Amino acid sequence: LHTAYAWDWQLSPTEVFPTVVGDMDSSGSLNAQVLLLLAERLRAKAVFQTQQAKFLTWQFDGEYRGDDYTATLTLGNPDLIGESVIMVAHFLQSITHRLVLGGELVYHRRPGEEGAILTLAGKYSAVHWVATLNVGSGGAHASYYHKANEQVQVGVEFEANTRLQDTTFSFGYHLTLPQADMVFRGLVDSNWCVGAVLEKKMRPLPVTLALGAFLNHWRNRFHCGFSITVG
Repeated sequence: LHTAYAWDWQLSPTEVFPTVVGDMDSSGSLNAQVLLLLAERLRAKAVFQTQQAKFLTWQFDGEYRGDDYTATLTLGNPDLIGESVIMVAHFLQSITHRLVLGGELVYHRRPGEEGAILTLAGKYSAVHWVATLNVGSGGAHASYYHKANEQVQVGVEFEANTRLQDTTFSFGYHLTLPQADMVFRGLVDSNWCVGAVLEKKMRPLPVTLALGAFLNHWRNRFHCGFSITVG
């Protein structure tokens, strides 16, 4: 069972307030979201997930959008009686029209355990490329995306995890052939994983055919499949 309710307060083509969306399966498990606009710049969201009569997840989000900054706060499974909570705070500040700096603080608490992780982030957007960098106590993550032209886009990504003592590097590409109504996407990483997806629009029908294959040389695993999308 799927139910959705949206009011007529529309700020953009993708933002309508208030909005209530819920899904319930045959066993009585529920997934629900509530979106509210508390003020012109302040948004709130609540997410609930149950398994039959037992609550699994209850999460509350708040977001404030300033002229050149954004601040968000998320509370996951807050339990005042059990004294447990997961809190995630984000802050992004536009230094210039191309440079954005910010940070993330993750705090968790439960009986006998408490900790916090701070991560600093930066993003620089040029006309044809975007570079990002995240550095924290848990590791570092860097990415670079470049749009060569209207048909070719490439990107690289590097991630280092200090707790797992692991680093990965990946490269991806996106190739568009508008005359043939085809799109190629592929990736390869340092773990010897190779993947590719081909999408073809079957005009004049409103149908898109996708073929995909992924090969993990290290674990000797191969997956392939296809999908058909109508609309």
